[in-house]
Amino acid sequence: MPVNEKEYNGNLIDQLNLLEDIEIVAREEDAKKTLELIARKRQQIERKLYQQPPLHPSDPVRI
Repeated sequence: MPVNEKEYNGNLIDQLNLLEDIEIVAREEDAKKTLELIARKRQQIERKLYQQPPLHPSDPVRI
């Protein structure tokens, strides 16, 4: 479990990297349903990654 927001954001970025790798294979195989799921998951992860305000009120606000 992440200790702070920086570590949590690192985990979210790792998830985005995995989705990018899976997307490459899905495009090669023309897997449309898989690509749709990847797009939905990417939106969910990005919503968490770029949320405002930050998770902890003591953390500085990101611009």
